Amino acid sequence: MAKGLTKRQEEILACIRDYVAKEGFPPSIREIGKQFEIGSLRGVTVHLDALERKGYINRSNTPRSIKVVHPEFQPNAGILQLPLLGTIAAGQPILAEEHVDAMIPVPPGMVKDTDNAFLLRVIGDSMIGDGILESDLVVIRPQTNARNMDIVAFLLGDEATVKRINYEPNGSIKLLSSNPKYAPIPVDREGSRVIGKVVGLIRDYEGRSF
Repeated sequence: MAKGLTKRQEEILACIRDYVAKEGFPPSIREIGKQFEIGSLRGVTVHLDALERKGYINRSNTPRSIKVVHPEFQPNAGILQLPLLGTIAAGQPILAEEHVDAMIPVPPGMVKDTDNAFLLRVIGDSMIGDGILESDLVVIRPQTNARNMDIVAFLLGDEATVKRINYEPNGSIKLLSSNPKYAPIPVDREGSRVIGKVVGLIRDYEGRSF
């Protein structure tokens, strides 16, 4: 038994470690409760509070924010934590607030040889033709240029969107959806620019939220 832990606390800690190793992100409080047949969320948080107090995990106020910090219970030293920086539109552009909503574990291969990668959550259905659905998390590699028809995160003034970038022969730029119900967006705003290229995608198939 781990030093200072009850049998149930050690079981929950092992559950969190194994879940992260398998899924790439931590379990929700509700999932932990279901696993151990704990009938209330408070019943789970009592154990999580104890684990945090004893230095085995850290948590924040965001969903799925449990992080195992004790060296003997690390789920996978290769898992990377990327910052989730708010929301990006895949319909009409909306404000992408530059603050960290959460740190999300991702497979290292998704950001190989990429420094300062980050995640944005997609809203809207304009990129469904490229397999990008609402609530997906897109992995963004920061860069200021892109090749024709790359899928990019693009800043329009103080709003951001994810689209394919299209350089036209006359020198103009349009942002293209992969859903026919959305018209191309002409880029004619001062300060508009590429902020990164989409290099990966994380989807929650079971409807769970980060």
